[in-house]
Amino acid sequence: MHPDLEALLALQDRDVAVASCDARLKALEPEVRTLDDQIVAAERVVEQARAGIRAAVERRDGLEGKIQNYRTMQEQRRQRLEWVRGAKEASTLMAELDLARTVLAKEEAEFMRSGDAVGEAERKTAEAENALQNVRDAQAAAREALVGRRQEIAAERESAVVERERTSKTVNPALLTRYDKIRRGKAPLAIYPLHGSSCGNCFTAVPTQRKALIQRGATIEGCEACGVLLYAKE
Repeated sequence: MHPDLEALLALQDRDVAVASCDARLKALEPEVRTLDDQIVAAERVVEQARAGIRAAVERRDGLEGKIQNYRTMQEQRRQRLEWVRGAKEASTLMAELDLARTVLAKEEAEFMRSGDAVGEAERKTAEAENALQNVRDAQAAAREALVGRRQEIAAERESAVVERERTSKTVNPALLTRYDKIRRGKAPLAIYPLHGSSCGNCFTAVPTQRKALIQRGATIEGCEACGVLLYAKE
């Protein structure tokens, strides 16, 4: 066995442990995203309902302002009517008063309906807010469990990283540099056992002379095709 092989394989085990923790943490993300999407959907309904309140209040306030203007104008017409002496002008003012009274009645009826619309919008908002709280309450246990699982895996990962750093100090620096460079590539692992006369990763045939050196433990060779390090199992 090559003198650096044991330390290198131990390092790879540590890296596998760290990668496993990363994969398990990533596997939690869809669950968190599903819960978050439910909250976002419920919050969107609440915001739409609140926008409905704002729109209804704005309409009600606008009608109230129009009604106040109509009443002011009506009062001005009545005052003018008291001073009018000509029959024609009085008749015109009376007609304006009658027409304005009809318009005012319609606006007041619309104002009453706008008040009902505000109440309905407030009712819908209360329902949406209650539904949002129900979603949050229903998710509480699941979120707490997810937090616990994440903390547990994170602690396990932290321990694995510490072990990885400790183990890396036992590996030949030049070999460690090659190993780390390979790990940044596409291969799942950096070091593989020979598979018969082939690379254990890509199954490319290893030249006979190089295979013999690997089998004797004289060297840890790299695969000419995929670049991973190769060793021979005892």
